[in-house]
Amino acid sequence: MSEKFYITTAIAYASRKPHIGNTYEIVLTDAIARYKKQRGYDVYFLTGTDEHGQKIQQIAEEQGITPQKYVDKVAGEIRDIWDLMGSDYNKFIRTTDDYHVEAVQKIFKKFYDQGDIYKSEYEGLYCVPCESFFTETQLVDGCCPDCGRKVEKTKEEAYFFKMSKYQDKLMKYIEENPDFIQPESRKKEMINNFLKPGLQDLCVSRTSFTWGIPVTFDDKHVIYVWIDALSNYITALGYSPDQKGELYNKYWPADIHVIGKDILRFHTIYWPIMLMALGEPLPKKVFGHPWLLSGTDKMSKSRGNVLYADELVKRFGVDAIRYYLLCEMPYAQDGTISYENIITRYNTDLANIWGNLVSRTVAMVNKYFGGTLEEPTDADGLDGELKAAAKDAVRGFERNMDGLRIADAIDCAMSLAKRSNKYIDETMPWVLAKDEAKRGRLATVLYNLVESIRITAVMLSSVMPGTSKSIFEQISATETGWDSILEFGKTQAGSKMGEAAPLFGRIDEKKMMEEIEAELDAKEDKKVPEENLVSIDDFAKLDIRAGKVLESKYVEGSDKLLVSKIDVGEKVLQVVSGIAKSYKPEEFVGKTVAVICNLKPVKLRGVLSEGMILAASDKKTINVLEAGDAAPGTKIS
Repeated sequence: MSEKFYITTAIAYASRKPHIGNTYEIVLTDAIARYKKQRGYDVYFLTGTDEHGQKIQQIAEEQGITPQKYVDKVAGEIRDIWDLMGSDYNKFIRTTDDYHVEAVQKIFKKFYDQGDIYKSEYEGLYCVPCESFFTETQLVDGCCPDCGRKVEKTKEEAYFFKMSKYQDKLMKYIEENPDFIQPESRKKEMINNFLKPGLQDLCVSRTSFTWGIPVTFDDKHVIYVWIDALSNYITALGYSPDQKGELYNKYWPADIHVIGKDILRFHTIYWPIMLMALGEPLPKKVFGHPWLLSGTDKMSKSRGNVLYADELVKRFGVDAIRYYLLCEMPYAQDGTISYENIITRYNTDLANIWGNLVSRTVAMVNKYFGGTLEEPTDADGLDGELKAAAKDAVRGFERNMDGLRIADAIDCAMSLAKRSNKYIDETMPWVLAKDEAKRGRLATVLYNLVESIRITAVMLSSVMPGTSKSIFEQISATETGWDSILEFGKTQAGSKMGEAAPLFGRIDEKKMMEEIEAELDAKEDKKVPEENLVSIDDFAKLDIRAGKVLESKYVEGSDKLLVSKIDVGEKVLQVVSGIAKSYKPEEFVGKTVAVICNLKPVKLRGVLSEGMILAASDKKTINVLEAGDAAPGTKIS
């Protein structure tokens, strides 16, 4: 009987279409789940959507539809993207599912009946998008410390969970289970920042909105997000306080919750305490993965730096994006994503190293042996080095995947591909082919290359399942299980090669970036309404001043953007503007231009911009509006 392995993602909040940073988590979890299946585990993989809360209710009201209709739409978009990315989950739970709603109501009632929940009044500062309460000291510049948005003063009746009751028990559990919170740095953060200072009681119901699971014994209240959302990990398996389903008995406790580092506190403090209160086992491990950043910033629509999985897949393909996400994200530090970085990684790893290895090996078998792989009969020392590299790669891949160091595991697999390319250069099959006496040696070299490709494809099948399947078909591989790569030589001699089809065609970076820039410009144009009348009061809100350009240079990685230091009188603003095709930095310095000085700061390509330069454009040329000899800071009206 196979050993069970229960793995979950955090359920995605159904307030909007997920961006590529959100999508990273499903790809990461899917890769771990696929690897465990390869190793013979009985895997159950859960994902889904969190669909209640004030934010969703507000958005639905703004759109004039019911919250249920709104979340039906967004949950469908989320599931479509999860499917697009090739995630092979067992179940997709929605917190509006009837069975989940009923189980959560019973869980809440159980907590109340046993004295873990009490009614009181809450007064504090609340961030609607993050669905979190904060104290005055936790705010950053008066705003939410997580998302930077304004918070609201809130006072309402609520039920509270007695967190402090279970604090010592949780501390003991963490001490006795050192692998419970991963990475280690996250564990220290939870202990030092939350547990040691002492836990505050947790607000677990709300009365200021209605879109939530009703409290059965107090109809003014809806159950707040944490008991609702976190319980999905057990309700999906058929758990209820008065009944435990077959799946729950088989798979719980979870072997690993894969979550973003920003919700680690909820999964390593609130959730374990709730399970303790229920008398149920705690998950074995919670892995708080880092963020995928655009430039130096977390992705956000308000920052204008959002990339979406479907758009990237359309341009690069599913497996290329899966590969990029998994190999670019370090174990404990944030990773970055940009079109330029994707293209570089695509060309370097996938086209030059991996795709080139497969296509030229298959082409040589077809050319020199009519497509039939012959028995290896003539070995030398180079073969031993290649076999040792294969053995090391498999061991390293196993070790790193088991330790959740996915990027390091991919490096191990790619090291074998690199060594195989070097082996081609060392053995020079094209030279061997010219000497009939060396036909046996040529056959051995090509067999070893096909076997190395097979081993690499087996390792990478959890990362790029579609690509590995294509490779298996090209080399007619019959042995594709994990055990088949523990020793070198499982490829069957006599196998017929397919056609040498390129897996990843090299990308012309300059051409693609021009296409991307044109598409982004077109999208911006579409956002501008045909008629957008403003009142004189609206116009008066703009602080437009004459500003003298002191410094200017190109924004790194862009041929459209300049970043300039501009004196606007009382201060010097840093402004990013898309004028580089009409103005060189050295030409721009010294000009006095019209600048909007009171725009909300944003980051463009990771560079802070604190204002806007006014300009006229006819799509071919850009003409900045100059303010003549006006002194810096002179008001323009």
